[in-house]
Amino acid sequence: MSKVIIATDKAPAAIGTYSQAVKIGTTVYLSGQIPLDPETMELVSEDFEQQAEQVFKNLAAVCEAAGGELQDMVKVQIYLTDLGEFAIVNEVMARHFSKPYPARAAIGVKQLPKGAQIEIDGILELPSTN
Repeated sequence: MSKVIIATDKAPAAIGTYSQAVKIGTTVYLSGQIPLDPETMELVSEDFEQQAEQVFKNLAAVCEAAGGELQDMVKVQIYLTDLGEFAIVNEVMARHFSKPYPARAAIGVKQLPKGAQIEIDGILELPSTN
C-alpha cells in the first residue's frame, strides 16, 4: 500500500519536517496538534481549556480532510505540561467524543512547541467504504 499525505488549511500548517497526517489503507496516523489558530499560527489563548478546545478543533479538521471524523479516532495520546489539568481534558474530550471512547494515554511533559500547554496526536480508522 502507498502512503497518502493528508493536509488541510483548516488546521495549522506543519512547523517542521512532518505531515499533518499520513494515511495507509484505512488507517490514518495524525501528527500532534497544538492549540494554534490555523490562520495566525499563534496560540489561541493562555487559558488551558481554550487551548484544549482548539487542539480538538484542529484534530477534527485533519480527520475530516482524511475522510473521517473525530469519533473515528481509535487512539489518542495527550501530552500535558501540567497533569493537574487532567480533569479539564476529560471535560473537553467528553464534548468531542461519545461512547465508545478511543483508547488513550496522558503523558506529563516538561515543555511543548510554542509554549503550548497541551498537544494531542492519534490514530484514526476510516470506515472501510472510504
